[in-house]
Amino acid sequence: MKCDNEGCENEATVHEVVIRNGKKVERHQCEQCARSTGMIQHVSPSAHELLAKVILPQAKEIAEGAGQKRISCPGCGMTIARFRQHGLLGCAECYTAFAQQLGPLIERAQEGATAHIGKSPKRTGGDAARHNRAAALRRQLREAVSAEEYERAARIRDELRTIENANGGRRGPHAPSADAGNEP
Repeated sequence: MKCDNEGCENEATVHEVVIRNGKKVERHQCEQCARSTGMIQHVSPSAHELLAKVILPQAKEIAEGAGQKRISCPGCGMTIARFRQHGLLGCAECYTAFAQQLGPLIERAQEGATAHIGKSPKRTGGDAARHNRAAALRRQLREAVSAEEYERAARIRDELRTIENANGGRRGPHAPSADAGNEP
């Protein structure tokens, strides 16, 4: 849309709509004409200027993690800054030391998958699959109880007991019992 002022060929970037005596009056002017007519007193920075001068530098600083550069692995001394530069971790402890920073990277690299979904060695006898299923059921049980869906929680608890009994009663490390959190 072109500026309303005669002789001006600039694009209208300032728009004013006023209702006078019940009638709608619209004015469309370029920035220069709007300033000269007093339609605007002070021009705010454009979105591009705001992004370039304020937001992008802050976002870059946050992304680079000014405070994260000081985090280092206790095993090998690797820093997150050095990892970002080279793309390689120094030792197995790096995964624990940088868990917060690595989580989103791994998730993105694995297209959202955060758990192993491939084949497992046959020598495990299905223990890993049962353990993973039990862990998923425990999570579902907690969610069902917190949502007060007690019938669903009871079904999940029963399935969890079946898996635990097939596993010789072992629930795995740090696993709450199937009865945890249930109400009568």
